[in-house]
Amino acid sequence: MKVELIDKMGTDLSVVNAARVSYAKVKEEFEESDERLIRYLAEHNHWSPFAHTFLSFRIKAPVFVARQLVKHQIGLVWNEESRRYISDDVEIYRIINWREKPKHSKQGSGENLKLSIDIETEINEHLNQGVSLYNKLLNKGVAPEQARSVLPQSMHTNWIWSGTLYAFARVCGLRLDDHAQKETQVIAEQLDIHCQDAFPISWKYLTKRKDEV
Repeated sequence: MKVELIDKMGTDLSVVNAARVSYAKVKEEFEESDERLIRYLAEHNHWSPFAHTFLSFRIKAPVFVARQLVKHQIGLVWNEESRRYISDDVEIYRIINWREKPKHSKQGSGENLKLSIDIETEINEHLNQGVSLYNKLLNKGVAPEQARSVLPQSMHTNWIWSGTLYAFARVCGLRLDDHAQKETQVIAEQLDIHCQDAFPISWKYLTKRKDEV
């Protein structure tokens, strides 16, 4: 799984100037007082100044992970590759560490679970057979939009995910939680690093890092 930052608009100063436009003020350099303003905005949920910033990512993850993340809609735009139009080699995400069903919840997962070699072998054969059948259907002339129906949810997909800094802060706030699906946490961890690098002050206060200052 991979998250690549492909575009960015704005800086922490952009947030400051969006907030100060009410007073017809424009600043050219970021100062200590601007950090205090950003902290105030974040702590009092004045979200609109953060929505004037923008990030765009190219992300690669298995389908079952993508379908969890695409549920985040507000302030975000999603465009994904489609196997209606492509028939390139299929890449499969193979789970190494399986987890047990939680004992006291209807969702999530528990501790690591060791599967037998026989089951591991059966899983790999099942995944390989799905890809093999897909290729056979294409070779028989079946339309790609139908042939894709036999592919497993562990197939990798790629998409462009763009949106405001505030929107990605919401995504990370939910997906970095210990109760979130582990695989979505992997994506959120990478988003977190990119957002922190691009907007260090704003990100500090939009995320739990504000508790550390």
